[in-house]
Amino acid sequence: MFGFGTSQAVKRQGPRGSFDPWLLVALIGLASVGLVMVTSSSIAVADSSNMGAFYYLKKDLLFLSLGVLAAGVAMRTELKLLEKNAFPLLALAFALLLAVFIPHFGMRINGARRWLNLFVTSFQPVEAVKLILVVYLASYLVRRRDSIETEFLGLIKPIMVAGMLVLLLLAQPDFGSAMLVITVTIGMVWLGGARPIYLCGMGLPLMPLLYMAATGESYRMKRLTSFMNPWEHPFTDGFQLTQSLMAIGRGEWTGVGLGSSVLKLSYLPEAHTDFIFAVIGEELGLIGIVLVMGLFALAVGRGLAMGLKGVEVGQRFAGYVAFGVSLMLAMQAIVSVGVNLGALPTKGLTLPLISYGGSSMALTCAMAGVLLRATWEINRALDARQMAKRMPEAVAAADANDAMRQHEAVAA
Repeated sequence: MFGFGTSQAVKRQGPRGSFDPWLLVALIGLASVGLVMVTSSSIAVADSSNMGAFYYLKKDLLFLSLGVLAAGVAMRTELKLLEKNAFPLLALAFALLLAVFIPHFGMRINGARRWLNLFVTSFQPVEAVKLILVVYLASYLVRRRDSIETEFLGLIKPIMVAGMLVLLLLAQPDFGSAMLVITVTIGMVWLGGARPIYLCGMGLPLMPLLYMAATGESYRMKRLTSFMNPWEHPFTDGFQLTQSLMAIGRGEWTGVGLGSSVLKLSYLPEAHTDFIFAVIGEELGLIGIVLVMGLFALAVGRGLAMGLKGVEVGQRFAGYVAFGVSLMLAMQAIVSVGVNLGALPTKGLTLPLISYGGSSMALTCAMAGVLLRATWEINRALDARQMAKRMPEAVAAADANDAMRQHEAVAA
């Protein structure tokens, strides 16, 4: 597949790599569910806007195709190339986040500067920054392994880098992505061997700053208060959440049927993006919810398991990349599902590989491709280890056969 390895009937020249099959199944399953649900949840919105019933499906297919191409390139790219260029990529991440503030180039939508105007389409830089952050942190954990595990100062640089990214995201403002950056950074550093006491020491001073950021704007305060009791203001601040909860409640065990959602008909805002999980709950019921959550659990679980194997066999960069991408997918999915269920305030994060989105879909696919590449290199290292173990046994067997032939020749 994708030109990796060669098949030989008798003998092979070296260790072989392979993509983790269960991870591949989970990712394809999520993208397939996404196509179906984007179609179902967007028909009413597109038709009412006179864009054609399948407008969003066509665009989603376009961006998914671009994402698949990006994933294919990532799956054929040696991770050492990303590791080598971690610093230039980090500089690119800062440049992209700063570019949104350039007049006429950065786009302001709904009061936020999160998009770049590429003339033919718009692009949300934070989607690329997520992958770049994982690559940088993985390279840092490889280079500074000893200081991360034993020194408090070893945590300063990655936390500072994440902090500067967070400041730029809050200036847009994009509080949801900022929290995602913080969470994934802490998770990767912890998995890299940092002591929990050091992480707590670094995190405690940030708590007041996060509190100020969360409560500094009136709309954020409304989100914090409305999600705790959305039924108090069901037609104003709590409107999104009440509609989402009603949609999920209507689905019960088996759902009302694919395409039969009522809440998506101009009642549930952003039904094909931020609140697509509510449409899944209404149309497919608990069965659909369990299916989606099961696919995410499988993808994240396999990614973390392969990351652990990578660290064990010495493929530390591939292992940390697998950790980082898996954490990014897991945290974004948890936040999106939590918002739809009323367990978290509205953050504006889409459900990875399922929600409609241009740059989000394409870059998430690219991230998935990097994760699959990591599993390929880890499996290659595992195969090399198994070959090394088998070689002494093969040599011993060959020596025994030679000795037996010599003994038979003497006896004859």
